[in-house]
Amino acid sequence: MNFEEQAGKSVLARAGVSVPQGRLCASAQEAEDAARAIGPVVVKAQVPTGKRGKSGGVRLAATPEEAAAAAQAILGMEIGGFPVARVLVEEQAAIAREFYAAVLNDPASRSPLVLFSTEGGMDIEEVAATRPESLRRMAVDIRKGFGPADARRLLLGLDLGEAAVPVAAMLVDLYRVYRQHDAELLEINPLALLADGRVVPLDCKLTVDDAALYRQADIAGLGAKEPLSALEERGRALDLKYIELEGNVGVLANGAGLTMTTMDVVSHAGGRPSNFLEIGGEAYTKGTEALDLVLSNPGVKSLVVNFCGAFARTDVMAGGVIQAWKTLNPTVPVFFSIHGTGEDEAVRMVREELGIEPYDRMEDAISAAVEAAR
Repeated sequence: MNFEEQAGKSVLARAGVSVPQGRLCASAQEAEDAARAIGPVVVKAQVPTGKRGKSGGVRLAATPEEAAAAAQAILGMEIGGFPVARVLVEEQAAIAREFYAAVLNDPASRSPLVLFSTEGGMDIEEVAATRPESLRRMAVDIRKGFGPADARRLLLGLDLGEAAVPVAAMLVDLYRVYRQHDAELLEINPLALLADGRVVPLDCKLTVDDAALYRQADIAGLGAKEPLSALEERGRALDLKYIELEGNVGVLANGAGLTMTTMDVVSHAGGRPSNFLEIGGEAYTKGTEALDLVLSNPGVKSLVVNFCGAFARTDVMAGGVIQAWKTLNPTVPVFFSIHGTGEDEAVRMVREELGIEPYDRMEDAISAAVEAAR
């Protein structure tokens, strides 16, 4: 789940991190009133995506009237596919220097990774590509954590002056917030050194692991709603994990891992999956709903059904799909791969009731589906 800047800063503030004074406003009048109370402000579009500044969604305002005009211009914009319905009216900061800081899940090291650069306020991808030496990285052993000594070691040799101490403290705070909230990403750009010596986050990008939201009930309501397609909305209403993609090979599999493996093999075979949908666990009882959902995507030209049984029996899952197929009577070609518990019975059922011969190898079933979709 992604969080808008104001929500991310709210999480930081709750954790004891000092953030700039600001108000969330939904109209030009509210922005004007906020600026009258705060003083010179920056008016920022609130959307759960980046590139707001380059899109014209961040503007300075010296007076309440300028704040109202800025809000009027920003509200209603579309940035990164998200309509701007609210702006954050925040006090202007007396910036002495700008840094970059982040904590993120790192697939390479399979651990949290703390990042810091003295070149804040810029595209970090450009900094990493053109001046990699300026981006410090430290993989963290979650059993040991990330403390002040680690932060000092990460910053060693950088020209930070007296800011080194508050920057190190901020990095420790950011790691603590990241861990406590099951975050996938906590990024501050810029992290500002102010003229009075304080180090404060002027932006905040927070992403929390969706699978951990049940442990984060106190902040889950602050997150931005994910924009869903009509089919994804329908899947959610059915309590099915469905993600719509732009391909033409429908995928129906049991278990998230097998489903993603199936999608990878579709791509490896030169095709494009039209969806993610797994019917493992209790979802196997929703065969008709699941099949109808996959086939409701008009782009689907073929379907691959990939079952691998362990505790879940493939004959039970296949029975559900067979019943769904007879009910919906679709016209797209379907290709089965069935292995694991109940395999012999499942293969027999598909062969006898649908007149379709399942493939011995998953790769062959998927390649046939890819070819049929062309």
